[in-house]
Amino acid sequence: MDEFSFIESIKQHTYNQSSLIKGIGDDAAVFSSLSQNIVSAVDTFVEGVHFSKETMSLFHVGYRALAANISDLAAMGATPAFYLVSIVIPKGWSQEELLQIFNGMRHLARAYKMDLIGGDTVSGKEMCISVTVIGFTMKDKARYRSTAESGDIVFVTGTLGDSGAGLHILTHSNNYKEASYYINRHRMPSPRISFAIGLGHLARVTLNDISDGIASEANEIAEASNVTLLLNESEIPTNSSYNQFPVELQEKWKLFGGEDFELLGTIPPKDWDKVQQIGELTNTNVTKIGEVVEAGKNGKVILKQKHKSILLEKKGYTHLK
Repeated sequence: MDEFSFIESIKQHTYNQSSLIKGIGDDAAVFSSLSQNIVSAVDTFVEGVHFSKETMSLFHVGYRALAANISDLAAMGATPAFYLVSIVIPKGWSQEELLQIFNGMRHLARAYKMDLIGGDTVSGKEMCISVTVIGFTMKDKARYRSTAESGDIVFVTGTLGDSGAGLHILTHSNNYKEASYYINRHRMPSPRISFAIGLGHLARVTLNDISDGIASEANEIAEASNVTLLLNESEIPTNSSYNQFPVELQEKWKLFGGEDFELLGTIPPKDWDKVQQIGELTNTNVTKIGEVVEAGKNGKVILKQKHKSILLEKKGYTHLK
């Protein structure tokens, strides 16, 4: 059983709470207040699986743990407000080390004016950090994966493959160009909150954050919306020095690497100019990489390469496999 099968096996198909709008199936859950939608998300980070002290300081461990959750809020179009942290602490960890983790979170939280409002600590065999975030959207303005339609433009923010390249640099000594850029992209990703919030006045936007790889996230949109996404590989944006790495690694990182925490989205063509303007206002590079070409069939993603088109399978990072 892989991660996605497990999630499907525990998902409720009916709900008890009338205030719940969206449960398992998107980047975050949504429930309603009188004037706003309340959005929540949770991620868990385990030493040896999600992070290593050999490639990341404890400050960066904390920063990245919170950043991953904030990126989920960005994908839902939500403004971050609160976070909660539960942590499993193995023997031998000092209070100073734990404070370094929380200092990394606080550093990022200050940028979004987020408040730490709770959590839990318990002893255990492996360091494990579980972060819950809560944010708000305007009433009925949360963004879902299930709203893509035939004819939409498919776009992505930023550049892809940077985090994978950063980890590679940290684990393979060499004289790399822009090494500090790639390492920072791996250790200190920048969730696209301001860009996502800027889209708030648009009637229909589909968003998904790129945590597992664009192949995985594109398929999630295709499946949830019951559409076909046609992506042009040559249009997928990468950093100017990205071609210094072996070609097979370039493709692996930009398609399947994940952890860039950029946003993949679809938008009606009439709103594309507005999306580009919002990108300029929020200092966010936005690139058209394809289109939604078919609706009403089982969701799939076609990747158009130089000499052929292939079915892009959901091969991003997955647990329990």
